[in-house]
Amino acid sequence: MSNYKSPENVDGYLKVYSGLAHPMRIKIIGVLWEGRRHVSELAKMLEISRPLLYMHLKKLEEAEMVSSSYEISESGKSMRYYKVNDFIILITPPMLADLAKAIPLPLKAKENSTNNSTDG
Repeated sequence: MSNYKSPENVDGYLKVYSGLAHPMRIKIIGVLWEGRRHVSELAKMLEISRPLLYMHLKKLEEAEMVSSSYEISESGKSMRYYKVNDFIILITPPMLADLAKAIPLPLKAKENSTNNSTDG
């Protein structure tokens, strides 16, 4: 993601921004920064359901901000652990301007047909 001017990296940056767009995901990063955690332990610490936690973790994994691994417990159960990946995020106005140029605008014909269909 170091070459932000490249259009193929726009999706990567949007995933990072999306990953940070919810306070719970920032909280998850904060907790995982202290050390890797098992999913159930993390859900209890954050006081959220596991399905909701998995939704947030998926966003963070897509942004490559966290990663997971499986381990087998003493009882033979597969346990999923998450940890924070090292990352640095630098956001500057020129960088956002360059990214904005790589994001395609909607087609005018599509906008006009939408506007015409809502006009009485």
